[in-house]
Amino acid sequence: MLYSKILVAYDGSEASDKALDSALKLAKLNHYSKLDIIHIFNLPTYVLGSSVVIPPIVIETNYLDYSEQVIGKINEKIADFSKVHIEVRSGSITKEVLKYADEIQADLIIVGSRGLSSIGEFVLGSVSHNVVQHAKIPVLVVK
Repeated sequence: MLYSKILVAYDGSEASDKALDSALKLAKLNHYSKLDIIHIFNLPTYVLGSSVVIPPIVIETNYLDYSEQVIGKINEKIADFSKVHIEVRSGSITKEVLKYADEIQADLIIVGSRGLSSIGEFVLGSVSHNVVQHAKIPVLVVK
């Protein structure tokens, strides 16, 4: 089966590199395929009683700097493929991936089996697992 709108969740990890490589291979099989790559940064906020603690601006700046590095890495990988759109968002990673997939009417979501946050996976469940559980379209998890 050939897919025409492929969405890749990319965080700069080795697993997401493999996911992007797989997405590029699939997209090149179909002349009409369009590849969307989404990078999401999730600024941590903490609730202490009735107060919400937001990280200092330097933390947000670090996330934005890292996002720029990730975009540079993506641009190197996609240099020979022209039908690509890169989207950067902040928020809950799983929710944003699924929301964006719905917005662009993606045919397929590709994610790496593990991202950068192993502690987050242990506590909250992995992004790939949550995407598989809640997606309305096929999901390819790349190891």
